[in-house]
Amino acid sequence: MDTAKPWIKPLARMGYAARGLVYFIIGLFAILAAAGAAQEKDSRGALQTLLEQPFGTVLVAVLILGLVGYVVWRLIQGIMDTDDHGTGAKGMAVRGGLLVSAFTYATLALLALDMLGVIPGSGGGSGSSGGSGSLSDFVAGFVGESIVSLGLAIIFLGVAGAHFWKAFKQKYAEHFEANEDAMKVIHPVSITGLAARGFVFAIIAVLFFYRFLNAGDSGDTPGLKDALEFVQGMPAGQYLLAATGIGLLAFSAYSFAESRWRRINVEDA
Repeated sequence: MDTAKPWIKPLARMGYAARGLVYFIIGLFAILAAAGAAQEKDSRGALQTLLEQPFGTVLVAVLILGLVGYVVWRLIQGIMDTDDHGTGAKGMAVRGGLLVSAFTYATLALLALDMLGVIPGSGGGSGSSGGSGSLSDFVAGFVGESIVSLGLAIIFLGVAGAHFWKAFKQKYAEHFEANEDAMKVIHPVSITGLAARGFVFAIIAVLFFYRFLNAGDSGDTPGLKDALEFVQGMPAGQYLLAATGIGLLAFSAYSFAESRWRRINVEDA
């Protein structure tokens, strides 16, 4: 029986759709970059692309609503354990990841507000590409850049592994309420999308590990765009980048499928 509060379901579904839109733009531009027709984009680039469209301000404003919904839902998932991960070490790690996801998308929502010039004192898009770099720099002031880079490399590698595990063990299917015909489409899309996102996270882990080995490197914090540029620089990189872009489009489709069919179940929320 669906026990979700009425306001939680639309928030969560809007959130998954917002994530799908962001990854659609990122995946599309990765394919275009592989063809030499554009440059790779990260989440900030996806927002900027939306903003440059007709009625771009409205599009970004709607996206912000979706991102806020996703943040709220991630917080509910992590705190209330809506998917029954439990309180063991593995369950707490998954729930902690959900809270980190909430922070990440909250940062993206704030970035979008900054780009619209809503935040007082902002430059209407002149801000940084996100809060993760600032946070890591803050922590590095206490424990050192090398330790932070190694820690983030391990975290991103773990997240990548979790994506591969979720894809190939088909754990995502446990959360869908869709008929058999729909699942025939959802399965290949989900496996491809989760594996592609896991691959990108693994590349980010490699970049952080490289930063750890080069302790004097004070460059920008590695992110999604850096990972895609790294892929493009690999042997046969043009084809690998195109394949990664297709995979990220699949992750976008997976997000939209979650928006439509994912079980949203919160008791006593």
